[in-house]
Amino acid sequence: MNLKGFKAGKHPHLKKIKRDKKDLNWTRRSILFDLPYWETVLLRHNLDVMHIEKNICDNILGTLLNMDKKTKDACKARKDLEDMNIRKELHLNKRDDGKYDLPAAAYVLSKKEGQRFCEFLKAQKFPDGYASNISRCANASEVKLVGLKSHDCHVLLQRLLSYGIRGCLSKEIYNALLELGDFFQRLCCKKLRVDDVQKMEKDIVEILCNFEMIFPPAFFDVMVHLAVHLQREALLGGPIQYRWIYPIERYLGTLKGYVRNKARPEGSIAEAYIVNECLTFCSMYLEGIETYFNKEERNMDIEVGRKLSVFSHKTRPFGAAKYHKLTTHELHMAQWYILSNCEEVEEFQQ
Repeated sequence: MNLKGFKAGKHPHLKKIKRDKKDLNWTRRSILFDLPYWETVLLRHNLDVMHIEKNICDNILGTLLNMDKKTKDACKARKDLEDMNIRKELHLNKRDDGKYDLPAAAYVLSKKEGQRFCEFLKAQKFPDGYASNISRCANASEVKLVGLKSHDCHVLLQRLLSYGIRGCLSKEIYNALLELGDFFQRLCCKKLRVDDVQKMEKDIVEILCNFEMIFPPAFFDVMVHLAVHLQREALLGGPIQYRWIYPIERYLGTLKGYVRNKARPEGSIAEAYIVNECLTFCSMYLEGIETYFNKEERNMDIEVGRKLSVFSHKTRPFGAAKYHKLTTHELHMAQWYILSNCEEVEEFQQ
C-alpha cells in the first residue's frame, strides 16, 4: 500500500535523548516511593536463592566439564586474560593456519575425569522425596549434564559436586568448591543465628576471592556477585525457606498441568481450579471411599499379601514389575525357607 507523504522509519522528531556525562543513567522514579512507609523499608528487593544457586552451579559444571555454550572458559575469556596481562600460561596460542589453541586449564576436567564424574552421578541413589533422578541427566559418553532442574543444582552444589571431583582436580580447587557448598548449606538451614550469618558474610568474600584465583574473569557474572548480598537479606528477612521461589514454581507447574486447550490457557486453568475446589469440598462429606482426606500417605507402608504369613509384609513394590526365572537351586532354597518359616505349615509337619 502506497501512502503519499509517508516515509518509512522512525519519526524524525523522536530522536535518541543525549545525556551529559554528569547525568545519571537512572532517570525514572518508582511509584513505590510514593508509599509513606517505603523510605523506611530495609528489604525492598528479595533475591531468590533458588535461581542464584542454579546459575552458579551451571557456571561451575559448564566450566569444569567444558560443555559447549555453557563453559565460561571460551576464547573471549582467554583474550580477557591477555588484555589484563595475567595468567600467561592460559593465553591463546596462534597456529600457523591462523587459528588459536586453548591451553589446558587446571580447572577443566579431562575426558576420562569427566566420564568418571558423570558415572559417579549416575550411581547415586537418594531417599524417596529427597531429590529427583539425577542419573538421567548425566551423559558419560559425551561428558555433559542435560536437563538439570533447579532442585537438582541445589543438591549437586551442596552435596555431590565436591565429592565427585575429589582426586581429579587440585586441592585448592576442591577446597574452594567444598567451602562454597558448605556456605549454601549453612545459608539454607531452618534456623539461623545472627553471629553465624555475620560470619558467613565474611566467608563468602574469601570464597569468591579464592574463585577469582582459579576461574577466569568471565566466570563472575551478576549471579555470582549476588551471593555476597544473601547474608544481609537473611539478617533482614529471616530464613530463606520463607522467601525462595520453590513452592511458587511447584504450584505454577500444577497450574500448567491444568491446561488442556492451549488456545485458551487462562480459561483451562480457571475451569480446572474450580472443579478441583468442588471435588475437594464434596470429598469432605463422602464415606467408605478413598478421598483426598482419608487416603494413605505416599510413603505409608501397607500390608500386602495376607494369604500366608511368610508372604505378608508391610511394604509396597516400587517401580515396574520384572520377571525373573529361578534356577533349580534358588527354587529349592525358596521352598526350604517357606516350609521352615510359614506358620500355616507347622501343623502339617507334626
